[in-house]
Amino acid sequence: MWTTPKPNYGTGLGSEGEISVNIGGVRVVLCGDVLNRYPESRLAELLKCSSQNQDVISSLCDDFDAGRKEFYFDRDPDAFKCIMDVYYFGEIHIKRGICPICFIKELDFWKIDPGVLDECCRSYLSEKEEELREIADKVRLILEDLDVDQCITRAQRCQRFLWRLMEKPGSSLPARIIAITSFLSVLVSAVVMCVGTIPELQVTDTEGKQVEHPVLEVIETACMSWFTAEYLLRLASSPNKLHFALSIMNVIDFMAIIPFYVVLSLTYLGTTSMIELANVQQAVQALRIMRIARIFKLARHSSGLQTLTYALKRSLKELGLLLMYMGVGIFVFSALAYTMEQSHPETLFRSIPQSFWWAIITMTTVGYGDIYPKTTLGKCNAAVSFLCGVIAIALPIHPIINNFVVFYNKQKVLETAAKHEVELMELKSDEDARRKSRNYD
Repeated sequence: MWTTPKPNYGTGLGSEGEISVNIGGVRVVLCGDVLNRYPESRLAELLKCSSQNQDVISSLCDDFDAGRKEFYFDRDPDAFKCIMDVYYFGEIHIKRGICPICFIKELDFWKIDPGVLDECCRSYLSEKEEELREIADKVRLILEDLDVDQCITRAQRCQRFLWRLMEKPGSSLPARIIAITSFLSVLVSAVVMCVGTIPELQVTDTEGKQVEHPVLEVIETACMSWFTAEYLLRLASSPNKLHFALSIMNVIDFMAIIPFYVVLSLTYLGTTSMIELANVQQAVQALRIMRIARIFKLARHSSGLQTLTYALKRSLKELGLLLMYMGVGIFVFSALAYTMEQSHPETLFRSIPQSFWWAIITMTTVGYGDIYPKTTLGKCNAAVSFLCGVIAIALPIHPIINNFVVFYNKQKVLETAAKHEVELMELKSDEDARRKSRNYD
């Protein structure tokens, strides 16, 4: 049993000015002037209640001993220790080991405004609430996948089945096969794009120019047919087509597909003499470069790449500081190099903008050697520049790696928690069904 200290608060108060509560078996005596600092709280209301008003007392506490004048509450005593801080100190800190979401329920029960939480605990609470929302979203997605048969119409059932088939590789064996096929198609398309540039594998067309081998073009056409069919099926089965079309990964998919058909159109127009053939060839070459975008389709099939992307987004502040530091260093060291190298007759630093290239490759420790200082002061400036570059690049590495590890572990925990929540819901549903069956019998 523990009792709150009453110096400075209980002086001059009799038995009418204090209240005795029992929180989960722990007895606490509180002074009236302390409780009245928050007159809207539950304890302040109990202090104002008459002992004869049993109905009001019963609505405010779980039990009441009129002989001992003690109010009983079936609540967490550790959480109540934190609640008491608001009466004495005007703010609350959530102690370690107490669930912040459960603590908010405690605040609501004791009728304490959550605004009294200290700023550190408030941010911690917001993080937990965000995690709960993410878990709820994952649970909702899992339940939607399980409720395919509950769709109203056959069209809705077919749409949901097709969506799972194209977007949920873990839902069934055919969905997993489709995901693997899509992944391999991206790899084959990337390999074909690279192999097609090898001169030994190219053939000569009627105009005497080197073009891709016809076999590679057939493979390219097959891959693009698969990408097109996959995109159209995913678009047709999407529950929100506008959100689907504006999604970053789907925009990348579209940008990887459309150049192929534009090239076909331009080639057809060129052969029918509607536009100049030279212009067609230039446009075709420009559009072929966009085939590089296909490699980004791998991110849709790789959770590791997605995690890396999210970690980089979380590290934008660190990356911004790195770019700012590098920008300042490039400007300073290139200006110094230009000034110091002007005395040499064979200087390679013709202007400060031209010196930017030297500063970039020096601070990033690449050092191609196409531009280099020839004076002693210039070499000293170069030594300082690449040392500063090493320090600048090394500083944000740890925060970025830490963000990656934290986000990756968090996603694993959230996925496990969501699956566990679904299992608990299924067990509860089965138990309720068995209970109803026994009652019916």
